[in-house]
Amino acid sequence: MPSPAIREPAVTVRAFARRFSPAPRGARLARRLALHQLGRWHLPYGSETSDAVGLLVAEPAADAVTHGRVPGRDFEPTLAYAPGPRLRIDASDARGERRPAPVAAGALDEGGRGLLLVEALASRWAVPDRVPVGKTVRAELGLSPGAPRTRPDGW
Repeated sequence: MPSPAIREPAVTVRAFARRFSPAPRGARLARRLALHQLGRWHLPYGSETSDAVGLLVAEPAADAVTHGRVPGRDFEPTLAYAPGPRLRIDASDARGERRPAPVAAGALDEGGRGLLLVEALASRWAVPDRVPVGKTVRAELGLSPGAPRTRPDGW
């Protein structure tokens, strides 16, 4: 007698992806539209999740504009929201030779804290290569309440 089929629950993944010009205005617009999209997914503006996502979009976007800028090439933030709940934020640019890593900035330095914020806010994060060219700063929120905040190799 054949065994009954096991039905897996349907999984809905919501996604947001846009390309922006590599300019400060593009970075601001990326953050604003990402937060607007969260509201459409019923994650309200001003909530802890919204604030974290705002920083996780803004910091890599500012880095892409400042350090990853390639003339004629845009940067691209994406959000993926799946049940669990799990929210993944990617910020991709066209320059791949600079591999970012969190470093301690001096007290008077105007920059250098972006990836420290990513590391502090994300459940996990990594910097994979972007195909065909460039890099992506990837961060994930809300894996589980006790998820370690580490940067895994080869994510």
